[in-house]
Amino acid sequence: MLYAAVIGLVVLVLLAVTVQKTLGVKTRKDFMLAGQKLPWHVLVFTLLSSWIGAGSLFAGGENAYKNGFSALWQPAGGWCGLMLIAVIAARARRFAQFTVPDLLESRYNVAARVLGTIAIVISYTVITSYQFKGGGDILHLIFPEIDRTTGMYIIAAFVITFTAAAGMASIAYLDVIIGSMVTLIVIVAVPLLLHRVGGWSHVTTALPADRFTVFGPQTVSEAFGKLLPTMLLLIGNQGMYQKFFSARSERDANRAVAGWIVGTLLLETLLVTLSVIGSSKFQIDNPREILPTTAKLGLPPLMGALLLGGIFAKVISTANNYLFSPATNIIHDVYGRFIAPGATEKRTLLVSRVVIVLLGLFALLQASHFDSILKAALYAYTIYGAAVTPAVLAVFFWRRATAEGAVASIALGTLVTIAWQLFSGSDLDAVYPAVAASVASLVGVSLATKPPAPGKVDKFFA
Repeated sequence: MLYAAVIGLVVLVLLAVTVQKTLGVKTRKDFMLAGQKLPWHVLVFTLLSSWIGAGSLFAGGENAYKNGFSALWQPAGGWCGLMLIAVIAARARRFAQFTVPDLLESRYNVAARVLGTIAIVISYTVITSYQFKGGGDILHLIFPEIDRTTGMYIIAAFVITFTAAAGMASIAYLDVIIGSMVTLIVIVAVPLLLHRVGGWSHVTTALPADRFTVFGPQTVSEAFGKLLPTMLLLIGNQGMYQKFFSARSERDANRAVAGWIVGTLLLETLLVTLSVIGSSKFQIDNPREILPTTAKLGLPPLMGALLLGGIFAKVISTANNYLFSPATNIIHDVYGRFIAPGATEKRTLLVSRVVIVLLGLFALLQASHFDSILKAALYAYTIYGAAVTPAVLAVFFWRRATAEGAVASIALGTLVTIAWQLFSGSDLDAVYPAVAASVASLVGVSLATKPPAPGKVDKFFA
């Protein structure tokens, strides 16, 4: 009953914020960028909440259950990426458009915009799909009479409705509530759980020694195969750039990155620690559920209910973000650019909401094809990281990159990842051949073609 009450309270809070923000949505800018009025402290939590979702809570938990503290190689990719983001944030806000394909067309050409949109839609709907799956797992743990598949459908309906209602404003302010709640709960939960399982000596005795080594039972290649896709996704992450575009000012964007760095380091390390401690106590058939299982069985009832409610809210938040982002691509980069450039604000908002519903259904369809959330996460990260990130980084860091090089890079990064996933029997992670093909084509084709005109480049280096 306690768990149901907490989940019910979370839903009511999310509903109240969504209704309030929906009433303020009048234009496309309100819907997509929250009117470009987000202050830095709101940005910190929306960045944190959109980044730490089922990928960290379920894929990261699965990784920690199997590999111990070497699971930190996966979030370490995000930490490395944040070092570059600190340089890019203010410049991205200065550009202040709607989507990453806006960047790609402005710096390269229309083909780069279209191919970038395709890569984003593929990768982000996969990410949305395993948020649905993770949310279904939580509902099953709280309400055993609801099977995981039914729970997944319930979560999908909930997310699609909330995302279609108010857009970025709803997402950002929901993230403030969710991010602050989860961070505080996890800080308290780690020492409390450690005490309840019998202290650190129990953890080290119960688990194999390799769970506490640098690479654990993984090979070096496997560890870096988790770091690289995560790093590349974060650096080129469209949801992140949309948050920067939504910032009140360049200063707010910069301050938000500083807070994001602190929050990510703290929260992801604590989540892995919580999973490792939980794995010393509970042996389960489904490793991705180690965090919610630990919350339910390893903590006092109230704390466990709050943590489980926080995990539930995090999944909802991340699903909102990754469903919303490709919808803005289709509306802004396809519908508004090629199909109906003169559409009224009212019509654009209506079409935006229809597209969100359709993409949500597409993500739900994909959810049945991945048994492992960890594998799904790495696949989605690799598509985005190999296809989009090299071309995005070249926007800000390499004047010599050409439109032809960017188009070749995006196309090859996408195709090699998908082909490797479908046809390769190799144990080598797809990120290695995909990134190699993407970067090699970007550099090689750019050097073999005519340099871009200075007017095309200078504004990105001001």
